[in-house]
Amino acid sequence: MSPEDFERLQGLMISRAGFRLTRDRIRLAEHRLAPVARRESYESVEAMLAALWARPVASLGWAVIEALLNPETWFRRDRAPFSVFERELIPALGRARADRPVRVWSAGCSTGQETWSLAMGALAADARVEVLGTDLSSRAIEKARAGVYTGFEIQRGLSAHAMLRWFVSSEDQWRAGPELTQVVRFARANLLDEPVDDARFDVIFCRNVLGDMEPSRRARVLAGLEQRLVDDGCLFLGLDERIEDDTIAFRPVQGRRGVYVKSPASLRRAA
Repeated sequence: MSPEDFERLQGLMISRAGFRLTRDRIRLAEHRLAPVARRESYESVEAMLAALWARPVASLGWAVIEALLNPETWFRRDRAPFSVFERELIPALGRARADRPVRVWSAGCSTGQETWSLAMGALAADARVEVLGTDLSSRAIEKARAGVYTGFEIQRGLSAHAMLRWFVSSEDQWRAGPELTQVVRFARANLLDEPVDDARFDVIFCRNVLGDMEPSRRARVLAGLEQRLVDDGCLFLGLDERIEDDTIAFRPVQGRRGVYVKSPASLRRAA
């Protein structure tokens, strides 16, 4: 892949998805695009990119973007946020939302492990819940919606007890059981787009998404999350992600790393 191709890929990723590609990832990008080139019947990555630049095709452009997204995820990733969610937040929200289910959004859910983990935690706490998982990658959403995982994927984060409680053996794989599928749904969504409805959520998990985003796009995503979060709701970011000081929408919860609530300034502005 030429430096010129990589520069154009950077522009494509930022404009369509908001994500930055640092120059040290040029070889990784080429590696990830090779299967896309083969699937699309191009003799090489360079030939595929030349065709894309010459005649931009939406489907090929999105296939390239999806291949470059970071798909890394596993069940109950980092554990601490899920403990806060299960032991403190969901019980309190369940009492406060006695007239309706607690609404949870897993934004940037990749292949679904985070979304299913949230459903497990809420159901284990006997809460009525509706969990939505969204991701930019249509291929990731297909896998998430199927709810089928290998033994390795299941054991990466779940105990044997949890595996047997929430999943059903399906040949040499494991499928999400009916308790989970009744409360979970998945949809493809781009966090840069305007919301297609006025749905609001009590809890939003948007973890390990903002770190690789271009700063102006990150601000746009945070504005969208603020719009979709109820005034007394909670936003969970990755443990190493931070919201810039000049962002007035959210403030961190003391003693709960990665957990944010709406700031007083945001609430006054909404009023």
